[in-house]
Amino acid sequence: MRKLIMWNVMTLDGYFEGDQKWDLSFHNVIWGKELEKLSLEQLQSADYLVFGRVTYEGMAAYWTKAEAETSEPEIARLMNSIPKLVFSKTLKSAEWINTTIISDNASGEIRKLKEQGGKDLYVFGSANLSETLINDNLFDEYRIGIAPVILGSGRPLFRNGIISKNLSLISTQQLDTGGVILKYSNNKN
Repeated sequence: MRKLIMWNVMTLDGYFEGDQKWDLSFHNVIWGKELEKLSLEQLQSADYLVFGRVTYEGMAAYWTKAEAETSEPEIARLMNSIPKLVFSKTLKSAEWINTTIISDNASGEIRKLKEQGGKDLYVFGSANLSETLINDNLFDEYRIGIAPVILGSGRPLFRNGIISKNLSLISTQQLDTGGVILKYSNNKN
């Protein structure tokens, strides 16, 4: 059975985005060779990348141009080649290669994909979609990069109203950049 894995970077005070849309400047603080290696490992173990509309649009705008421009061409190649699912009731077309738009029943579609088996499904960003998937108990694993930054305000990754969950720590990894990678398993209780 496939696993559904959340991957996000957030600040020490819990924000995954600053006050402005796509304010992710704190990602630069945590980025380094270790996080690049983890990114490649995750992408190589993925059958699908899963997004909500807002994250999809930002990622598509960046990664469709990144292969030629980035210092991480292998990450860009994988981001562009792996099949992508975007859950949206408003998006009518997708310009990013290998993208499928799904407009209904995100949790039902994820359940079907998980049951098929194969490599894992990764959700990047996508706080609204993630909230639905958390509340429907579909995440098998949470991987959170903590940037050593106190932002003070922004958009929290885990908002009030999410169903309470007990998780089990799988591993911690201290990064040379001062960040930490935390991996938790969902107890599915």
